[in-house]
Amino acid sequence: MHHMKKILFLFACALLLVACSSNNEGSKGTDGSTNAGADKGASSNSSSSDELVIAVNENFISMDPHNTGDTNSNAVQAAMLEGLLGFDNDGKITKVLAEDYSVSEDALEYTFKLRQGVKFHDGEAFNAEAVKVNIERITNDEKLRLYSRGFNLIKSVEILNEYEIKVTLTEPYGPMITRFGVAKMISPKHIKENLEEIPKVPVGTGPYKFVEWVQGDHLTMERFDEYWDGNDRVAKVTFKPVPENGSRVAMLKTGEAHAIYPVPAQNMPELESNSDVKVTTVPSTIARYVSLNTFKEPLNNEKVRQALNYAVNKEAFIKVVNSGLGTQLDSIIPSKTVYYKQQTSFAYDVEKAKALLAEAGYPDGFEIEIWGNTNSDTMKGMQFIQQQLAPIGVKVDIKSMEEGTLSDEIYGAQTPEEAKLMMWYVSWSSYASDVTNATKPLFHSTSFPPNSANTAYYNNPMADKLMDEANSTSDQAKQAELYAQLQEEVYADAPWIFLGVDEIVYGVRSNVSGVEVGPGGAISVQNAKID
Repeated sequence: MHHMKKILFLFACALLLVACSSNNEGSKGTDGSTNAGADKGASSNSSSSDELVIAVNENFISMDPHNTGDTNSNAVQAAMLEGLLGFDNDGKITKVLAEDYSVSEDALEYTFKLRQGVKFHDGEAFNAEAVKVNIERITNDEKLRLYSRGFNLIKSVEILNEYEIKVTLTEPYGPMITRFGVAKMISPKHIKENLEEIPKVPVGTGPYKFVEWVQGDHLTMERFDEYWDGNDRVAKVTFKPVPENGSRVAMLKTGEAHAIYPVPAQNMPELESNSDVKVTTVPSTIARYVSLNTFKEPLNNEKVRQALNYAVNKEAFIKVVNSGLGTQLDSIIPSKTVYYKQQTSFAYDVEKAKALLAEAGYPDGFEIEIWGNTNSDTMKGMQFIQQQLAPIGVKVDIKSMEEGTLSDEIYGAQTPEEAKLMMWYVSWSSYASDVTNATKPLFHSTSFPPNSANTAYYNNPMADKLMDEANSTSDQAKQAELYAQLQEEVYADAPWIFLGVDEIVYGVRSNVSGVEVGPGGAISVQNAKID
């Protein structure tokens, strides 16, 4: 959820942000033993062969797994926290803390048989009671992002025995099983005693445990030696947000970073010819677009939104902004997503765009703000949009903000009337198998901020009905039909300027194994080693 995000999937979100200055104040691990007053960069002694340093292009926003919408936060959490289920790189469901599970025929009852002998990082036992505490936390707090994703339909959570639990829904919800993969488990003691600390200090069952987070500078975790799989892995992992492309590339070349994501396309040739580095490309499920506030003038006029789409040359976008990597976004979801159906995309046609603006009553165009984060690629993308819209008289003012500030600005608005956002240059990613997460948070009328990520404030009762129907059936042929209709319905309304689908490019030092980036843009370090 992330934009990158915002994998995540994620990714873009209303979150409690950590009040830490980036020089000498941090969040400490549960045992309180870390040096929270570490100076900038003090935790990164990258010459040490048992510390892995990873540079990413954006800041992390929250460590609360039940309230995360950006992919970078999700990826960092994934090394420390686990769900009952998980996903492989193709988006297929895997068993993690659940050894087995079953779903009743009417899709109302979900029974999980739990892995035994698992401990949380604070020594608490993982069992049915711990699962119940986590699920009830999400179900009882509608401010959490996961609440609206199926957890609001939970009727009861029943402990069958110490290692078996049954969850019953009030109505069938097709994608519910994927939600148990997204909902990571936090120590029940942490939930009961340190609720306000959760966004800053994660306590899970994963292969790594949290050490410290110095906002804007680094987040460090160390190997959890009591982890249940007993595999060998690197002793320490430090994630560093480095929004500037050139700096990230330099860190990989000198070995200051063992892995970077993303690799800027323009730097691919020099890195590919470097024997110390391995560059990998992966087709993604990351849609890149500009969301348009359909609630406010002039973007409440469909002709205006269509005009903006005709005015932007998508081929040039891929060439100029993505250095030729990726494909056009020719539906409301990327082509790798299940039930994708190609739409007739808005051809590049400046004259048509001008005519539509004139018909809408804006023959001379208008002035408008575009928002985005501070990373190099976003800046390049916003400048491209600014140049493309100038010939039709639309004067775009670029406003870039640090990721956390941006999230606050967007998700701080309680009503569409209060929203100041007009255009947002952003991306969204979901697992390939999770079409619900690729549509409902972005286009359903119940998903306006702060509830979820419908930052276009798109409100179409027909689209809502199609999504609701698709989510209440497990009949795949019926789902395919409903999602085909949905894509046609929403694409024509142009709540976004549809841009492209990324190709993921990441770089890893050749002496490092077990670091991968999946199609959703989430980095996995669970099995990382330095040779």
